[in-house]
Amino acid sequence: MNITARPHDLLWLRHDTALLGVTDPWVAELWHCQQPVVVRRDVMKQGLIPVGVRGQARHQRAAGWVAPTEVVRVVSPEMLVVPRQLNHHPTVQALVVLRQHHWPWEWGVTGSTGFALATGLPVLHQDSDLDLLIRAPKPLRPADVVHWQQVLSMLPCRADSQIETPQGGFALNEWLRSGRVLLKTATGPRLTDNPWAEETP
Repeated sequence: MNITARPHDLLWLRHDTALLGVTDPWVAELWHCQQPVVVRRDVMKQGLIPVGVRGQARHQRAAGWVAPTEVVRVVSPEMLVVPRQLNHHPTVQALVVLRQHHWPWEWGVTGSTGFALATGLPVLHQDSDLDLLIRAPKPLRPADVVHWQQVLSMLPCRADSQIETPQGGFALNEWLRSGRVLLKTATGPRLTDNPWAEETP
């Protein structure tokens, strides 16, 4: 299939051997192609998509690569904001609250809640955080950000927001604290006070 994979997208692969470049022993024991891998931020090499694999424990994270031709399904963070399961969990209840508001941007859910909603696997615990993603091709209006933060402060769980710009991603809380952020880009992190600006040589 022809795919456009963005960081945080979940990918299902055709078979177990489609996952390349992973040497961590636990991956061979615990991972199989019925579980998705997540697109990570890196420079594509030889046409391969950079991905990450998550295990059952928090420390079990591994980096690898997949060929686009081996991807059979793609689920974006935006596709997971309508919960179809786990409705009792605080992070899922929080998603229901967020959906009651009209936001001027595309947004989605990542992290353990996104993985649980996409797979049904029991990776959540009662005090899990909610990791959110905001697509921001242009700078956000301050009033909209204030409204978003006000709603987040009333949710039944802790929520963290990652802002995705054309140049990379950054933590909203960091931006609000200092106006400067560590922007995660495909070529590595860089400190900037304008995460929408292209990097100058």
